[in-house]
Formats: sequence, C-alpha cells, structure tokens
Amino acid sequence: MARFTFNLPDIGEGIAEAEIVAWHVKPGDTVAEDGRLADMMTDKATVEMESPVAGTVLEIAGEAGDVIAIGSPLVVLEVEGEVPEDIADDSTRPSTGSGRAEEEQVPSEAEPVADEVIRSGPTPEPVFAAEPEPNPEITPATTPTSARPEPVEGRGPKHAQEHATSLAKVLASPAVRKRAKELGIDLGDVRPATDGRIRHADLDAFLSYGSSSGYAPAGKARADETVKVLGLRRRIAENMAASKRSIPHFAYVEECDVTDLEKLRGDLNANRGDRPKLTMLPLLIAAICRALPDFPMLNARYDDEANVVTRHGAVHMGIATMTDAGLMVPVIRDAQARNLWQLAGEIARLAQAARNATAKSEELSGSTFTLSSLGPLGGIASTPVINKPEVAIMAPNRIVERPMFVPDETGGERIAKRKLMNLSISCDHRVVDGYDAAAFVQEVKRLIETPALLLAA
Repeated sequence: MARFTFNLPDIGEGIAEAEIVAWHVKPGDTVAEDGRLADMMTDKATVEMESPVAGTVLEIAGEAGDVIAIGSPLVVLEVEGEVPEDIADDSTRPSTGSGRAEEEQVPSEAEPVADEVIRSGPTPEPVFAAEPEPNPEITPATTPTSARPEPVEGRGPKHAQEHATSLAKVLASPAVRKRAKELGIDLGDVRPATDGRIRHADLDAFLSYGSSSGYAPAGKARADETVKVLGLRRRIAENMAASKRSIPHFAYVEECDVTDLEKLRGDLNANRGDRPKLTMLPLLIAAICRALPDFPMLNARYDDEANVVTRHGAVHMGIATMTDAGLMVPVIRDAQARNLWQLAGEIARLAQAARNATAKSEELSGSTFTLSSLGPLGGIASTPVINKPEVAIMAPNRIVERPMFVPDETGGERIAKRKLMNLSISCDHRVVDGYDAAAFVQEVKRLIETPALLLAA
C-alpha cells in the first residue's frame, strides 16, 4: 500500500487559487480511477476534479467554501502497489469532461436571466425588462432543490390529515365554509358565539377582532435557516462589493413611449415563420447598438489600476440572466452586426447555456456594455450596479399603460392610451459625464419611439 497526494492542478492561465464548491468524497470512501473528487470554482468556471488513480480517501483539504492554492494538496489517497511514475510526476489533472461554467445568476426567461456563469468582472445586479408579457430569456428561475429549506416540524402529511379531520368536525354551513375559504380563514381558529356552530357573524367578528388574543396574526413563522455563502453566490457578493466600493455611480432615468415599438414587435412576430419570437430585448439592443457609435465613452472598459480607458468599436452586449445558481451575464459578441432575429436566437441560446451550466468561459466575459432586465418585475425605476470594468449598464423597466396627450388629425391634441416604459442607466462618473449619459439615453429614446429607424439600413 502507498500514499498518494493529489495536488490541485493548474486549471487555467493566470489562476492562482480555486474555491471548493462541493466534495464528492469523504475520508474512508473508495474512489475509482477517474472518479469525481470535488468541484472547484475559479474566476471563470467550475471544474470537476477527477482522481488519476483508484484508492481509499485518507484526507481531504478543507470544506466547501475554503480557498485552495494551485499546487497545494487537495486529497490524500491510499493506493495498492506503487504509484506509476508518470502519475507521481504529474499527480493532478482537471476533468476534461466538464469545464462547465457556473455563471449569471439565472436567468431564469429568466430567466430570465439567469441562470449565468462567473465573469472576469463583477456581475451586475439583476434588474429590469420591459414588456407586459413574461420574457423567457430573463424570467428568474425556480429555487433549486438543494436550496429549499427542510420541512417545518408539524407540517408534514400526517399533520395535514389530522388538520383536515378536525376541520370536518367544525359545525358550519356550506356557505360559511365557502366564505371562510375565500377569505383565507381557518375555521379551526374561529370561536362560535353560540351553540358551537360557526355563522357569518362569527367570521365578521374574527376579521374585526382576530383570534382569542384580540388580534389577527400578521403571518406564519418559518424555520430559521443558516446558509453558507460560497461558490457563485460568494463570487457575486465579492464582485458587487468591489464594484460599489471602487466606482462612483450615478443614475439617470427617462420615460419612453413604446406604443409603436410594441406594435412593430407584434407585427414582426405575427409574420416570423420559423424564426424565434421577438421579445423587447432584441429591439432595445438594436437601438443601443445604433446609438453607441456617437457615444464611444459609454461602450468602454476602465482599467483603474493602469488609468486606461479602452473605447471599443464593437458592442459585446452582456445580458444579465437569472439561474438556479445565481445571476450570470452571458455575452452576445458583435451585437451590432446581428439583425433582430439573430439577436433573439442568441439571447435564447446563451440564457439556456447559462441555466444548464454549459456556457463557455469566453461566453461569460469580455462584455463592453450590459443590459439587465427583470421583465414584468422591472419596477418603475432602478439603479443597477455597473459590471466592472465596464462603465455603464442600462435597465429597461416595466411597461405601463397611461393616458397621454397625443397629436390629432386637426393639428390639436387628444387623450389616448399609450404604453410607457422607463429606461434607467447607471454610469461610472470617473469616465462618463452626466450630460453624455443623458444625451445617449435621449438618442435611444428617439430610436425606440420611431421604431422604423431600427429596420433602416
């Protein structure tokens, strides 16, 4: 028998350390050759570590959330016989089967946004989208099974059966039972005034004065949870803190009339054939890409250590996406060179890759401008956090309908129902002046309020 130390290998250029996201073995376990040992997260991806030899696990380095330096021991194994020289000389290797990126947060439509992998820069906070119907590219995804809290004691199937039996013994007419159900009142909590039968007056009294304590409870408590911040969630936390700590943000919000834009979108979808369905995002990206050449300082990345701003000619558009793992920001390369249908297809593809943890590292880094959207949850205004080292991020907010004065055929004005949406932008005040940010948003507003311009050559 021999001891074999498996050291954390060099798993990427410039990577000095990696975080333990999850262990697949524990001391005493037997692992086969190429068996899974642990998931390690770097700044760019989550990589599975596989054992180069078969053996029994004697020691493991740390627990989930610990950071391990490249080249330091990860697992100590007891193996039969001598370790082959080629393995002893190069005792570590990353998994070749899964360089799965974890980021971007998403989305989850959402999403959204959502589901996303780790970027080289900070991940922006999830924000916005702008249309009344759900957006399949960015809607937040459901909570993963691993994150769901354990059942609260006394709330299992046995309790539900006992509770149903007790309710069946409550004396009340069908009309009273129906009304209690509509009001969300548990008849077991209501005390009848006379003869043990619950009447409508008893329901009224319960609503007015609450339970026997004299007040209706505000809600039901749930069990406390302690959730360790690690993996993608910790990376998001670190990036967000670094962005807010080092970048002086300022925000600007403008209202836009998107009635005609929504009509154009509906007409295009009605005649799309086998092409992907257009959401609001491809139209907004097209408008942003047409406006950015006149405002090169916004399509830029700022290296604050070298004091160098790089103004990019191409628009590499980051799309904030919610995933089960957290917020991710996949990137549409050369967005300015794509038409609306190509943008829609790329948004759907990247969102799915982020949620499935199959997005490549290059698809999760290098954005020059970010668009962040929460679809119908977008609110009326927002202040998104800049995706460092970028200098600007835009968030379309929720579409609402309101009466507006519009020109009529006689040259006067009339009141009409219009669809309105706010555009919120956050900028790095070290690089972008307030006037430039406002002028840029006004140009985007002009383009989306005259949507024929988006289709012009």
